[in-house]
Amino acid sequence: MARDRSDDGAPANALAVRGLRKTYGKGPGATEALSGIDLEVPRGAFFGLLGPNGAGKSTLINILAGLVIKTAGHAEVWGYDIDENPRAARSAIGVVPQELNIDPFFTPRELLDLQGGLYGVRKRERRTDEILAAVGLTEQSDSYARTLSGGMRRRLLVAKAMVHSPPVLVLDEPTAGVDIELRQQFWAYVGKLNADGTTILLTTHYLEEAERFCDTIAIINEGALVACERTATLIRRLDRKLVTVVIAEEIDAVPEGLARFDAELLPMRRLAVHYRPSRTAIGEILAAVNGAGLTIVDLTTEESDLEDIFLALTSRRAAQ
Repeated sequence: MARDRSDDGAPANALAVRGLRKTYGKGPGATEALSGIDLEVPRGAFFGLLGPNGAGKSTLINILAGLVIKTAGHAEVWGYDIDENPRAARSAIGVVPQELNIDPFFTPRELLDLQGGLYGVRKRERRTDEILAAVGLTEQSDSYARTLSGGMRRRLLVAKAMVHSPPVLVLDEPTAGVDIELRQQFWAYVGKLNADGTTILLTTHYLEEAERFCDTIAIINEGALVACERTATLIRRLDRKLVTVVIAEEIDAVPEGLARFDAELLPMRRLAVHYRPSRTAIGEILAAVNGAGLTIVDLTTEESDLEDIFLALTSRRAAQ
């Protein structure tokens, strides 16, 4: 695998895997969780890794973090091969897991100091107060972890992953169970980390978050990579749009002039037309409405979103 580095010594890719496979069990009952994944996450990217439950996302993350042994293939974290230089690879990545694995008899402050010590972070270099404030746990910093709510414990996991200032931060469903206000605060902090150069790898079931924050998105389904593109490109690939026209006249059927479009008549004098922007211009649809003798009072358009493309890609592979 290529290990190109810039003049400051940083690798071109924060994460890189080639032919990555993981099989659980042996013989006829074996389960292939990853079936030859090739993936590169550029340095400094805000990268989304999406897929349905059981798709292989957590397996991939756990291999990169050194928690699961791969069956075959190669993987690098920050340019370090996870087999040849496991200590350096693990030091370069911080992982926020889905599971709430927190010692209940420590306070958040104690847990962050302990985590910092495990990673060899000197006391004067620790950012405990900054990190606790970023995840909204300043007031709970000296309370036992067992007294924290589920959302607070999840935020504490995020804080633990940040203590050694890793150049790669993996967020595995980081905002599950977190309320809206604190979610906004959290994303503001993560956005700052990314702007300052931290590479972010996000897995989430909140697809609107992935669409909003990720510059590139990969989709995994049944252990295989089914898409990896810039977010805007991925959404455009579906090539589907909806225009809803409000008309002044009362009609009881779609006019004949609109028969060549995928149009339907809705309550409250609305006509909804589904079309492919690559084949049909919206002007053609509006001209057909006017040509049918109808008066346009208002109109709205709706783009395809990430949820549409996600469902299209994952259901397509499942049907094969």
